[in-house]
Amino acid sequence: MLIGYARCSSSADDERDQRDQLRVLGVGDNSIHVDHGLTGTDRPRPALTEALTAVSARDTLVVTSLDRLARSVADLSAIATDLQARDVLLMFDGTAHDPKEPIGRTVFAMLSTTFAEFESGLIRLRTMEGNARRKAAGGFAGRKPILDPAQQSELYDQHQRGEYSIAELAKRFNLSQPGIYKYLAREKTQRNAPPFSADH
Repeated sequence: MLIGYARCSSSADDERDQRDQLRVLGVGDNSIHVDHGLTGTDRPRPALTEALTAVSARDTLVVTSLDRLARSVADLSAIATDLQARDVLLMFDGTAHDPKEPIGRTVFAMLSTTFAEFESGLIRLRTMEGNARRKAAGGFAGRKPILDPAQQSELYDQHQRGEYSIAELAKRFNLSQPGIYKYLAREKTQRNAPPFSADH
């Protein structure tokens, strides 16, 4: 099954263009999930949650480009980690990447690294949206509690074991769903970091 996701600016043309592109890629109208607003690190993305919930093993999440899927490299890394763990394919720029195939595994691994094209795309999108959209975002209820290292590790382990969905983890740890993705990415980076040696 193909599930489409679009993150659009306030322009009606932007949404129409992305919907058209997703249709060309084979996504049905009823399977396209759209969030509006490109700026704001902690802005809720209910349509992304719906799209990630809708995909299961061997389904394909379809986006027109990576900068429409995530808002930072850490965000992208966490989403890619979640998709790979659930055996979900990811299509962007018209090409589907299968985490079970060698090339697909390489692509998923690369998604957790910083590369200039993705970052420049994010900057371009944020510029499109502008300060007016940031002011209009609102609705974010205060600071979220910060997890200590033990809680962060526990969160990561529970996610890796598939015990809870992202939405369930958000409730258990009293975090926003974007916050969950941030902590997952942070813990993954820490665990993959080479051990420190006093000899170097």
